Parts: sequence; structure tokens; C-alpha cells
Amino acid sequence: MSNEASAQSMREEVQRAIRRIKAQQKQQGYDPFGFNPAFLDSVLPVAATLYRKYFRVITRGIEHIPDGRALLIANHSGQIPLDGLMIATSQVLDRDPPKMTRAMVEKWVPTLPFVSMLFSRGGQVVGTPANARLLLERGEQIMVFPEGARGISKTWSQRYQLEEFGLGFMRLALQTQTPIVPIGVVGAEEQIPTVYNARKLGKLLGLPSLPIALTPLIPLPVRYRIYFGEPLTFQGDPDDEDRVIRAKVNVVRQHIEDLIAQGRADRPSIFE
Repeated sequence: MSNEASAQSMREEVQRAIRRIKAQQKQQGYDPFGFNPAFLDSVLPVAATLYRKYFRVITRGIEHIPDGRALLIANHSGQIPLDGLMIATSQVLDRDPPKMTRAMVEKWVPTLPFVSMLFSRGGQVVGTPANARLLLERGEQIMVFPEGARGISKTWSQRYQLEEFGLGFMRLALQTQTPIVPIGVVGAEEQIPTVYNARKLGKLLGLPSLPIALTPLIPLPVRYRIYFGEPLTFQGDPDDEDRVIRAKVNVVRQHIEDLIAQGRADRPSIFE
């Protein structure tokens, strides 16, 4: 296929996905969190280009995503949250039917000019328990990175070493009886190799971290692999002691570690 024909094919794919996502929305204009389906006309073509052409994403197990509400729980890395964008794009381009993913973002994100508006218009939501419960009650699909800023800030020597998971997502899953889909992302760890994290300087600037990279903060064209595990369901009291909740969280963490190991074993190199 020629480059021109390939570009035309991708444009048609994106337009089909946008039409299907808009048809699913129950309201016109903005939802209570600031998401506007019309914003997809601007953001999805860019995301699709990154997904199909730059990172050449390979997905496995995407059929495991339930049609109803779900918590997508993934490892986090890469200095800038392109892993979240690629997971969300996979749900629009490679899932049938396509489904919007609402990512839970850090509480400091709304303090960032322009970025906060971009995130909210694209459907991302500040990660508070109240916001998450409301979205799940609406039948939405939520993406959570339990490593938080600690995960995305990892240096090269720490790649694929999962940071401690927060417990909030498990309490939420128990409270709302929502299935958890574990996700292993391979590739993002290498997109911006960093040698040091100047946390103290970052705090002075109001940032959770300040990575010192070997290259400019422009991601390398690594190949992403996103592996979706089978849904996990848990029973129990969401108000149990931390040690009880931690045991359940560790089950999810182990599934993610296994998916990462599978993805790393499958790839010939970070660019293939």
C-alpha cells in the first residue's frame, strides 16, 4: 500500500471510530467532567498517528475488556503519559465496539495551564474516589495507574521494576463490584531514557519529579506492546484493614508483572 493510500485508510478508520464513539454518548456537548465528544475530531487523528505509525502498537487480549464498566489497571512509565494515551487509543481503534476510556489523573494536573483543559476535554478526570464512583455508576471504563507519579518517573536502571501500588483502586472495585482488567505495557519504559530524577528541584517547581534524560524529552520510536489480561473479580469489605486490601492488590500486581514478562519475551528488540 502506498503512503498516500495508507494515510487515507487511517483517516477513514479514525472517522469511523469518531462516529461510533459519538453515537454512544447520551448527552450533547460537555459531560459533568468536561469531556466533549466533538474534541475527538482534533485529538484522535494525532493519537492514531502515534498509535499506528510512530509506536506501531501491538495489542494482545483486547477482547478481555468487558462491555460494561471496568477498571483498567496498568503499569506506568515513560516520563510523559503516552502509555495512557496508547491504552485509550487502543480501545477506540482496535476494540469492537470502540469504547471511551476515562483516565484518573494526578490531583496536580488541573494546576497546569492548557494541559488541564486538554485532559478534561479529552475525557480524563482528576482521580478522586467520588469522581471514580460516579463514572462507574454511569457504566464508564476507568484507567488507573496505581504506581502514580512514582511509576512514570522511573530511571533507566529501574525500568520494569514496579513501584508500590496504591490501595484505592481495590477499595473502589470492592465497593462498586467492578471487574479489574490487568494490563502490561511494554515499550514505554524505553521511550525517554533517563539517568536521574531531580525530585527536590521538581518540588521547588511544583512538579512531582524532574527527570534528567539522555535525550531531549521527545520519545524514541520504540514499539509498544499492550497486553490485556482476563478480568479479575474480588469479594470483600472495601473498608478492610490495609493488609487485607494489600493482599488483593498484590494479586493484580502479579498478573501485571506476568503480562510485562510475556511482552518482553515476545519482542525481538525495543524497536520491533
